[in-house]
Amino acid sequence: QGGGMVAIDPKVIGGKKCYPLIISAVVPRPIAFVSTLSRDGEQNLAPFSYFTAFHDPPCVVLCICRAGYREGKKKDTMQNIDDTGEFTVNIISDWFVEAANHTCGNYDPGVDEMSLSGLTPLPSTRVKPPRVQESAVQMECVVKHKYEAKGYAGEDTATVVVGEIVMFHVHEKVQKSTPSGSAYVGLEELQPISRMGGNTYGRSRECFDMPRPDRDWQNK
Repeated sequence: QGGGMVAIDPKVIGGKKCYPLIISAVVPRPIAFVSTLSRDGEQNLAPFSYFTAFHDPPCVVLCICRAGYREGKKKDTMQNIDDTGEFTVNIISDWFVEAANHTCGNYDPGVDEMSLSGLTPLPSTRVKPPRVQESAVQMECVVKHKYEAKGYAGEDTATVVVGEIVMFHVHEKVQKSTPSGSAYVGLEELQPISRMGGNTYGRSRECFDMPRPDRDWQNK
């Protein structure tokens, strides 16, 4: 209230300078904790907050940007997904967020972030990459679609990955059921961590319910 809107043309400021604007404006963002294996079986674990999902078929959607510290080459996670077509997504909860943060570094290829962080690999049932045992919600995924995004200069800047979920694993302490018997995850029990701008993260501690408007309103 009061004041006016500031117009910001992304083509004027450039794609790289859109980064702090995007990550501070599109909040909160869920975090996909992605486990992959290289062709040689080297393990990799990294978090990504350009992340969403849909349900039929159940899929996750990740956007994995190129690594600026590697002169625009693909991150290990993306290279492993390209090479194997498989990955797992694990939801980060409050009880292991500090350990998960240790996987965020710009490590050299071949570094095992799972071991580095002290987290525990858990064998998957449908794909080769392991799950993270400490996570209460784990999803085994195979690549369904990939889309290369190009920056203003014409170079590839990111890959959008749609991964079909071929198996869910939900801890019994966070799983609940709707009145019709469908499984869902309890928010208070899951204690999910979300990403904000900069180095800021969020906890979902204050929520509210709001029923949808009656669909008959337009006939009144």
